[in-house]
Amino acid sequence: MDGEPKKEMYDLLPKSYYPPTFINHPTENFDVLAERLLKSGIRFPLIVKPEVGGQGILFRKIDNEAQLRKYHHQVPVEYMVQEMLQYPIELSVFYIRHPEESTGRITGFLHKIPLRVMGDGKHTLEALVQHHPKAAKRKEELYNKHKAIWHHIVPEGKAVILSYAANHNRGAHFIDLKEQIDPALVKIFDQISFSINDFFYGRYDIMCQSVEALKAGRDFAILEYNGCGAEPNHIYDTGYTLLAAYREILMHWKALFHISRFNARKGVKPWPFMKGLRFQYKTKALFRVMKEADKQMA
Repeated sequence: MDGEPKKEMYDLLPKSYYPPTFINHPTENFDVLAERLLKSGIRFPLIVKPEVGGQGILFRKIDNEAQLRKYHHQVPVEYMVQEMLQYPIELSVFYIRHPEESTGRITGFLHKIPLRVMGDGKHTLEALVQHHPKAAKRKEELYNKHKAIWHHIVPEGKAVILSYAANHNRGAHFIDLKEQIDPALVKIFDQISFSINDFFYGRYDIMCQSVEALKAGRDFAILEYNGCGAEPNHIYDTGYTLLAAYREILMHWKALFHISRFNARKGVKPWPFMKGLRFQYKTKALFRVMKEADKQMA
């Protein structure tokens, strides 16, 4: 449920489902990275993110080689380089299917809007951040990322994306699309999930041209998907009370329990306790290093 490597996820997906992606290690010579980038066909701007990540930590949009070189020399962990998709909409889809069932169900469907402010031609970026209910709580972090334009007046109508990591931890806004869940949407994710070996529970992050295009099975790509550790993020910004949110989380955990128990009966055994405990300690130590690096990096 924690420390899930992204490489394992991408290795299970057919390559046609996700944008060009490769892994790089910070100890490698930058020239090796530049050669990989050339061979991959990925062009700037691009996305970089840690191979084991979460909460948008160390997730960055990179506009040029100088920024990539700086990131490469500062990041303390293995990371992924990924083509930046130009589709206009990012969606989140939570999918569950018991191994004995031929059709799954979608429990959450969201439109995710990255943290942004809109210029009015009068105020600086700093002032716009201060007046934004979510951005104001992340002022120090956002200053580190946008110090070059922090005191510039933002032109009227110009949107400044403050964080490209469209998750709740980084201030993204979620719009509930549950009314759009229908058999056509379920069918698409049944097809995707059946193409992945034994994927029964988790959340897909999708970029697409439109909801209609996604339902038709075209003009979309999977940014990544998460398994047991996936949070049912549709409890945020969508009107859930605290009690209803707890109820939703417990419903998902119950489904995960039944899937896990079925798999255990089929011979998929859980880790021994001490192996899991050591892995947890190692993962928490890794995240402490990553969080500290994220604070220091622009």
